[in-house]
Amino acid sequence: MTQVTVVVGSGSIGQAIARRVSFGKHVVLADLRIENAKAAAATLRDAGFAANAAVVDVSSRDAVLKLVETATALGDITGMIHAAGVSPSQAPIEAILKVDLYGTAVLLEEFGNVIAPGGVGVVIASQSGHRLGALSVEQDTALATTPVDQLLSLPMLQPDQITDTLHAYQLAKRANALRVKAEANHWAMRGGRVNSISPGIIHTPLANDELNGPRGEGYRRMLRLSPAGRGGTPDEVAALAALIMGPDGTFITGSDFLIDGGVTASYFYGVLAPAASG
Repeated sequence: MTQVTVVVGSGSIGQAIARRVSFGKHVVLADLRIENAKAAAATLRDAGFAANAAVVDVSSRDAVLKLVETATALGDITGMIHAAGVSPSQAPIEAILKVDLYGTAVLLEEFGNVIAPGGVGVVIASQSGHRLGALSVEQDTALATTPVDQLLSLPMLQPDQITDTLHAYQLAKRANALRVKAEANHWAMRGGRVNSISPGIIHTPLANDELNGPRGEGYRRMLRLSPAGRGGTPDEVAALAALIMGPDGTFITGSDFLIDGGVTASYFYGVLAPAASG
């Protein structure tokens, strides 16, 4: 039976991970914009991979189910890479919550229903989820376990509770890691694993929007003063994903991996800490 890797979000990070973990497998590259998915599929085919394109709107359960149907028709789904999303400079609060938070929860649930034994998923979260202040135990549990179609009705996600698009993004990415932790139990029922990766600023078109957007100076300062002193590359994220998705990572599930060049460490305990600059 053909093994299938599904990549949701056909950008730089999704492609880089797919190239590391999909040798001998069929890759389905899904994106909101079919032209992006087709271009990514063509790039992979030119590199020797079997690949095709699909369209998906992760904020629609029906669209996700159609993607699942397309992928399962090709073979056993042994990998799911979720790298789609919108950033604080790209979308309003409502869209960030619907795509980044609700959409991720839908993907985890639906692919958890079909993942093949031994299959593994990875969700690209963000360092932003680590910089959000501590939530209560009750709030963490709600983000992790509330039935998917009730998630956006949680009191903490209502407009009067969210200050701006960055706050919405931080909540969504915190929820991604929490949701992965809970969904690992669901995936395990089929013999699958799932983890999340929280990258810092990785040089992609999305990151470039942020670096050149209204918060650009803050992000450039973040890179300059971080322990690594630079942004990351999609291939560095892919190297981590290959570890946790491959044979050396079979004891790893329900975990989140921060890969940000030390930005979060500096934010809490170094020169980027608010107290250090105040």
